[in-house]
Amino acid sequence: MPNRLAHETSPYLLQHADNPVDWWPWSAAAFEEARRRGVPVLLSVGYSSCHWCHVMAHESFEDAATAELLNEHFVAVKVDREERPDVDAVYMEAVQAATGQGGWPMTVFLTPDAEPFYFGTYFPPEPRHGMPSFGQILDGVRNAWADRRDEVGEVAGRIVADLAGRSLTGALPADRRPPGPEELHGALMGLTREFDAVHGGFGGAPKFPPSMVLEFLLRHYARTGSAGALEMVQATGAAMARGGIYDQLGGGFARYAVDATWTVPHFEKMLYDNALLCRTYAHLWRATGSDLARRIAVETADFMVRELRTDQGGFASALDADSDDGTGKHVEGAYYVWTPEQLRAVLGDEDAEFAATCFGVTEEGTFEEGASVLQLPDPEGLVDAERLASVKRRLLAAREERPRPGRDDKVVASWNGLTIAALAETGAYFDRPDLIQAATDAADLLVRVHMDWHARLHRTSRDGTPGANSGVLEDYADVAEGFLTLASVTGEGVWVEFAGFFLDTVLLQFTAEDGALYDTAADAEALIRRPQDPTDNATPSGWTAAAGALLSYAALTGSGLHRDAAERALGIVTALAGRAPRFIGWGLAVAEAALDGPREVAVVGPQGDPATVALHRAALLGTAPGAVVALGAPGADEVPLLQDRPLVDGRPAAYVCRHFTCERPVTDPEELTERLRG
Repeated sequence: MPNRLAHETSPYLLQHADNPVDWWPWSAAAFEEARRRGVPVLLSVGYSSCHWCHVMAHESFEDAATAELLNEHFVAVKVDREERPDVDAVYMEAVQAATGQGGWPMTVFLTPDAEPFYFGTYFPPEPRHGMPSFGQILDGVRNAWADRRDEVGEVAGRIVADLAGRSLTGALPADRRPPGPEELHGALMGLTREFDAVHGGFGGAPKFPPSMVLEFLLRHYARTGSAGALEMVQATGAAMARGGIYDQLGGGFARYAVDATWTVPHFEKMLYDNALLCRTYAHLWRATGSDLARRIAVETADFMVRELRTDQGGFASALDADSDDGTGKHVEGAYYVWTPEQLRAVLGDEDAEFAATCFGVTEEGTFEEGASVLQLPDPEGLVDAERLASVKRRLLAAREERPRPGRDDKVVASWNGLTIAALAETGAYFDRPDLIQAATDAADLLVRVHMDWHARLHRTSRDGTPGANSGVLEDYADVAEGFLTLASVTGEGVWVEFAGFFLDTVLLQFTAEDGALYDTAADAEALIRRPQDPTDNATPSGWTAAAGALLSYAALTGSGLHRDAAERALGIVTALAGRAPRFIGWGLAVAEAALDGPREVAVVGPQGDPATVALHRAALLGTAPGAVVALGAPGADEVPLLQDRPLVDGRPAAYVCRHFTCERPVTDPEELTERLRG
């Protein structure tokens, strides 16, 4: 019989709806049940494309004996971390503080007052490699709860007190200035020390795609001309694009590489990674004209539209790492890897040998059981491009016949905001109106389904129905970022207006008196701690994303209130730039924009006029860090930056400004390009 999760909308929770475990969703009722029964709560947090979450579910949560033990002595609560990032953040902070590491599945034992007292991640069904079994953990916690409950309560109280003392509000220096040239140069030096000059990227294995750091380096190069900054972007971009982390047949990036060489990925594909990387490669092309960067940006955009777009026009969260290997067994990477024999079966001997050479497929393999992850290590142009394209088409068609990885089809507001920005810019740069339309459709969905009458956001939706969970800071900030970018590309000022609604909510609901930002709204469900994290991880933190969107909105509207809020938020970047530049990449990128102005470009002319189109394109392709663009017909006033901008001698014109103080207007696209060089 299905458990309570059968009524949820999260694909991850629904995956556990038929477990023999009597799961509860996160709710006040679950904790009330624990109080009524006098038992602790098992909190299990994961997400649908998490490999080890699936493993633990199969080994333990589908096991009748384990379920019986859980049901008798605990209230079991299952949480989708992508749906409830606030719950995940609070308890992950506790796990990391207690154990020095974290990850998913996250396993936490709580009192009925939601206070944590014992932590872990994955536990095996049998003792293994020095790890206790999950059954041993359950027995140990059950006995401690029965025999030493006062001690358990004291531990939980100390943990909660420690978490409460970690708030950044009131602890930041009074000088909240954004980073200046010295701090940004210091960040560059820190990144240079951590740069892998052999393989690209930063640090060692596992190696994650550093999209936000690359964006900072591109902006720093534009402002300063630093050759070293650009070289790190080019080397990392090329290494990822030619490595196994990139899907050489279908486009798009896997979550991370398990090695330092980008060879073997963890095969899950996340929407947010691909949105961020699509935009980064588009900006790399804008800065350098690189054919490789152009190809990767377009292929990644096409992957998102082809594989992740939902029937309602939004974008699904992820593709699983695992899929059926053809025998009924779910195996990580089965959909993506190849053996020489499989190449021959599809291509014939001669083309299979060519493909094996191009893609690095060997008899020994680079993955498991003699299979290889496809790579394309040799620079393009050194192989027969037409033959390579033919081979890729045939292999992709054959791969389409394999059992596909599962798709988590919930729509997350913040990740769709990042996708809107990426598709809008990629479509504009490469004359792909279909991508701009896809971005517009996603924005329409966010307004129709995710936004209520008070301009408050639901974090998720599925099949066009909003989830019950409220938006967090990153949702408001990233959606605003996407809408502002879409407005710059389309000239539709209504997207600026919507962004303003969301950013006003940021100021009212998420901002402390000293300018520090919280991840949850003031009127959100109270947890044991109000989460607050300014560091960038897999995505821009809500804090730095808000700083960027506030800065751009202020540049388009002249709002001193939003400008001040952006600058105060950037104070944390000043503190972290020299100490942890890898983990504040988007904050550094926003700081580069603030230092440059950012430049404001108003393009005025009749819609569709070739001269207007040429000026608009030149404005969008300008490399000045974080420049904002407004497009409108003469007399347009939807966006304040456009107000009182006449034509020049009857011709379309562009006005380049800083803080609404403008240089003389230009009518020549080439001159505008020069004005907008970093």
